[in-house]
Amino acid sequence: MALCKINTFINLIRNNSPYPVLSRTIFKTNNFNYSKPILIGSQRWLFHESHRKGGYDTEHKVSNLEHLKKGFQELKQELKLFKQEVIDLIETDPLLIARPGETDLIWCFNDLSTLDKFVTTADSDHNEGFSSCSLEMSSAGRARFHGYLDVRVPKDGRIKKAGYCAMRSKRIRKSFKRPATFDWHLYNTLVLKIRGDGRSYLLNISCEGFYDVTWNDIYHYVLYTRGGPYWQIAKIPFSKFVLGSKGRLQDKQTRMRFDRVTHFGISCGDKINGRFDLEIEYVGLEFDPTHDEEFAYEMYKTDKYIVGV
Repeated sequence: MALCKINTFINLIRNNSPYPVLSRTIFKTNNFNYSKPILIGSQRWLFHESHRKGGYDTEHKVSNLEHLKKGFQELKQELKLFKQEVIDLIETDPLLIARPGETDLIWCFNDLSTLDKFVTTADSDHNEGFSSCSLEMSSAGRARFHGYLDVRVPKDGRIKKAGYCAMRSKRIRKSFKRPATFDWHLYNTLVLKIRGDGRSYLLNISCEGFYDVTWNDIYHYVLYTRGGPYWQIAKIPFSKFVLGSKGRLQDKQTRMRFDRVTHFGISCGDKINGRFDLEIEYVGLEFDPTHDEEFAYEMYKTDKYIVGV
């Protein structure tokens, strides 16, 4: 009975409020018919994360008829993907070892088709700022992630900070829209060949889990670039990446799940107004036998109900 009353109360509040923010006064009547006001402060219902992007719903709503039309148009391409899956299964030639010192390329940005595997976004895309960015081919025939970073805050009384631009890989998938993940368990180092402008960028590796509490788990590492005409090769061990969720570092740090990598991205948000320009030749993986560190940050255990439990 008590559980039913709680569910009824929650549904009543949700139905009466168009937003997930709750701030209202409720009157409670006791046995003496005395109304006592109860003030519920502004808070968000965090019982369940209903959207994988944390509220940034950018999906286009289409009818079932439109889904059928697009499905028939993509059927030929999906059958090709399924055919390739069958061939790979018959060949059964998995990569068992990674040769030390050799860089296996994941993305080589020497063709326009590679750029189609990435998307760009900025705060202006969600009406939360004035920054803009794009991903194009440079004059040297490499990927060029550039734009303008603007830290002005919109005067809407809701947003407190602004100024970010990002590029991120699209979710890899199998045939018939089945999602897949990268498997990087043979490697321990991320390798990038870049030509920067002196700014610092943030490398992001997403490891979405099954449950909603892990949908926004992203491992971060700050990449410092040199200005000038010279290329640089950055080798970052995976053990140096730190765990965060929705931009906040987590008290309880865990190692990266190399078999659950879903996205790779680079973002610019160093709070400096102005243009930024980053050229990328390739992103690869490498196995370094001299690096035996599993995780660079503290993995201590604490008492229950204190922190990180």
